[in-house]
Amino acid sequence: MLRLPQLLLHATFAVGAWGQSYSNTTTYTNPILAKGGADPWVFRHHGWYYMTYTTNDDVTLLRSQVLTDWNNAESKALFTPPPGMNYSTDLWAPELHQLNGTWYVIFTADPRNDSPSPEVDMYCPYNCPAVHHRMYLLEGHGSDPWSATFVYKTQLDTFDQFAIDGTYFQHTSGLYHIYSCWTTQYTAWPANLCITKLENPWTVASPFSERQIISVPSLPWEKTPYGRAENDRLSSNEGPQQLTNSRTGQEFLVYSAARSDNRNYCLGLMELAPGGDPMNPSDWRKHQYPVFYQNPAESAYGVGHASFVKSPDGTEDWIVYHGMQDPTNGWSARTIRTQKFTWNDDGTPKFPKPGYGPYDAPSGQ
Repeated sequence: MLRLPQLLLHATFAVGAWGQSYSNTTTYTNPILAKGGADPWVFRHHGWYYMTYTTNDDVTLLRSQVLTDWNNAESKALFTPPPGMNYSTDLWAPELHQLNGTWYVIFTADPRNDSPSPEVDMYCPYNCPAVHHRMYLLEGHGSDPWSATFVYKTQLDTFDQFAIDGTYFQHTSGLYHIYSCWTTQYTAWPANLCITKLENPWTVASPFSERQIISVPSLPWEKTPYGRAENDRLSSNEGPQQLTNSRTGQEFLVYSAARSDNRNYCLGLMELAPGGDPMNPSDWRKHQYPVFYQNPAESAYGVGHASFVKSPDGTEDWIVYHGMQDPTNGWSARTIRTQKFTWNDDGTPKFPKPGYGPYDAPSGQ
């Protein structure tokens, strides 16, 4: 059943710190940001939830005291790129991480509004509008991300090849960069998952010969259209996110598959073997079925590019993701949603069916 967004039951309103007005309810409905958005990255720090998401033009940070309603959240631009740079246009999927006491924003951008010249495009076997996309970093110093001042740091080396949706993967053996990549500079499709080891958050330690592809879209649900056999055009693995089972210590990589403007966009799951090396592809096990996918009964389509966060009291796990009600409208139809998830007996995440609610609010909210 379709429901109007932000239908709040038994609602009261309160004013939190800094004068922010927020809803204090026992239930909520999706989407949690009415104006739309995609590629949400959410984390909790010192009593606040923070969110970044794709705006295309800049890196915007929101903060809210509740996870389930961002319509009245405070907002500020952390970074607006100057024109004429390699990172001036199409800023996608920013993530904000605190590493060794310093804040880093990792994001995707390109110099040409996703439009290569014919002299470049001709090298690609398929059309390759994203051929110039690369990964970039901002650096911020301060006790919290809201008061920190962010400056452009550097381009994160991906060997002058296509790279989008980069994230940090933190492991006992070190820090890694996992991102969506092509096999070669002009391959165009499929989009795979690559990993490199980092010397520090802005320096890649792996030479190109050591870069590893740990996943390719080989399963029917990872392809667009579903089960495409004749070629790999539009088949994607992207949006990787680290997820750790705090009870068992199991390390997972949740990623998006198929195509982000399509009803079939979904989440896949990879698990790192106990004691495994993140740089060794054979130490990763891909689950053979998607773990979070469309729910036509509730018109919840194209669900993917997730991040993960705890409830205010730390007792519950929540997935924040984007999806569509009308997949025929493609990227413009995406909105940001959240739902609680639990864990299976084997330690893998147990995600719910995507929908609109109403759902119980997070514990402690």
